Amino acid sequence: MAELTHPSASAATSACSEPEQQANRCEPDEKAGCCAPAESSCGCSAGTAVPASADIREAVRAKYAAAASGIGSCDPTATRMTDANGVEVWGAVLYREDANEAPAAAVAASLGCGVPTAVADLREGETVLDLGSGAGADVLIAARRVGRAGRAIGIDMTDEMLDLARANAKEAGLDNVEFIKGYLEELPLPDASVDVVISNCVINLAADKTVVIREAARVLRPGGRLAVSDVIADPGLADATRADIAAWTGCIAGALTEREFRAALAEAGFEDVEIRPTHSVHTHATAAVVRARIAQ
Repeated sequence: MAELTHPSASAATSACSEPEQQANRCEPDEKAGCCAPAESSCGCSAGTAVPASADIREAVRAKYAAAASGIGSCDPTATRMTDANGVEVWGAVLYREDANEAPAAAVAASLGCGVPTAVADLREGETVLDLGSGAGADVLIAARRVGRAGRAIGIDMTDEMLDLARANAKEAGLDNVEFIKGYLEELPLPDASVDVVISNCVINLAADKTVVIREAARVLRPGGRLAVSDVIADPGLADATRADIAAWTGCIAGALTEREFRAALAEAGFEDVEIRPTHSVHTHATAAVVRARIAQ
């Protein structure tokens, strides 16, 4: 599949025309196009350029390939693993009773910031798509909830995670599950082919979240639902942090603000948008449940 491309120089110049737009409207790959010249400052600190889309994708892939082998996770230097009271805010501990619906290994390998299946209102017979399915915990939980008449699909770009997820599905004994290699920016599924799209702290890892959200809208049937857990950035998240490629793979730097997330959902055709913060994961970022619906 083709890599994402950067906007043209003229597009970058247009996107950087006003100071307010620089901070509020530029996506990371747009910033890369207009921050490179020394005189440009599209939402960037002076002299700070956001990594290219291909670099971000490869860094994320390598990080999660290592995680599948038990060598890593979201970077603890970028992500606070516990709150001020020492309560864990990331990973398997968040599943609680939902953990019983997937093999222990799948839940233990979770690198997410929530449990999207807990808020997706899944129904018997539905087709569910998980964006960035990792070790498969959310797909396997979804598969049980939609029943044998339903189907649960996981999309991931990392071979090591796909292998792990398929092994977990085999252990679970589920035959209404499929794991497919692909990029979230180019989902290998037909238009209007799924009822529900879920995701667990993965959309923020994409270089261009707006493309991912448009793809989610494309594959949803009329009336289809989006129910994801993701990281929402405070407006004060520093541009230097956004530009740090290590922080991208640590799940924080790529996050949208709530206003940016709402705008991207509306542009893609979603309505009835709900963004509900759940817990803090960083000084300038919060985990949240994001739900929306495609018009009938």
